[in-house]
Amino acid sequence: MATAIDAPVESLPNEPEANKLFRMVMQCKGSDLHMKVGMPPAVRLAGVLRYMQLPVLSAADMERLMYPLLSARQRGILEETGGIDYAHIVYDGDNETRFRVNLFKQRSRLSLVARRVNNSIPNFEGLGLPEVLGEIAGYDQGIVILAGVTGSGKSTTIASMLQYVNERERYHIVTIEDPIEYTFKDAKSIINQREVGIDVCDWDTALKHAVRQDPDIILVGEMRDRDTFSAALHAAETGHLVFGTIHASSAPSTISRILDLFPRDMHSAMRQNLAFNLKAIVAQKLLPTTKERAAKGQTRVPTCEIMRMNPTVRKLILNEEDTKLADAIRIGKDEGMMDFTESLRRLVVGEFIERQTAFEVAPSAEALKMSLKGITINQPGIL
Repeated sequence: MATAIDAPVESLPNEPEANKLFRMVMQCKGSDLHMKVGMPPAVRLAGVLRYMQLPVLSAADMERLMYPLLSARQRGILEETGGIDYAHIVYDGDNETRFRVNLFKQRSRLSLVARRVNNSIPNFEGLGLPEVLGEIAGYDQGIVILAGVTGSGKSTTIASMLQYVNERERYHIVTIEDPIEYTFKDAKSIINQREVGIDVCDWDTALKHAVRQDPDIILVGEMRDRDTFSAALHAAETGHLVFGTIHASSAPSTISRILDLFPRDMHSAMRQNLAFNLKAIVAQKLLPTTKERAAKGQTRVPTCEIMRMNPTVRKLILNEEDTKLADAIRIGKDEGMMDFTESLRRLVVGEFIERQTAFEVAPSAEALKMSLKGITINQPGIL
């Protein structure tokens, strides 16, 4: 872990003592706050964890700082399940900064990780995302999945896509979140955001309500189990565009990750459903930017892999030939598809990231090297 940083910020009168730490993250433009018994509080700056120059936290400190932030219901969930997700808001006059908080127990003591959520919703250009995401956000119905590990920027990308629609279409958008991260202001669209545990009792009820609320677009958040994905699939089949996230490292591996939610005897039927309802998978990872861009405030940028449904992709999914999907993405660039190699090439050429960074995460260093020279490595046919 890197060297310590100063923490001169104090909480304001009549606000929780813990806000001193949240305000420190805001002041230094950090992305995450980490708190653990036996360690000083830490903040992640430009992808690196740094200690605050504060005393080591005791178990009593954590309880004193954290319990006032919880409602009775949230305290009950924490005690029953060992963890709780919620949104914490720090106010500064008329402005507010939101944090996505996970408070959990480890070794019978409290720990916290809080992600700072930007007040404004960045556009594709500001995030360094390809413009084709606007086309994907414009589908009439089906499922669009954002794939990636925790902290890969999936929620931010979805928010940017929904804002793109909000500024252009007269739609009704319903989001189901736990917790709400970005808050939208109605532009051309009407947007209703429901937080599980506050606005609605659970996911199943929220999804059941959503299809009865005349939505054009539904955001279901993380599709973490069979029931959530089945409900999202039903919503897509009944004429809605559904956005969701899933933990997977690439677009092709997302297919197997979805199938893993279901017993093997259902896989054939699920492939049929995916072939005719899945519209696109966008897999992404966050990478550190160049020093020049970091100095201007953009410390990380996503590298994306985009797989869109076309006859080739549909055939491969139906025929259980998932190993050939990577080739289908590569040759589908004229249809707005992109593999990680091409995405990394664009980021290097656009001076978003250093060449060394690109090669460290490239699926194939040789393919990236050739791509940067303008040479495409031929692959065997996939049909």
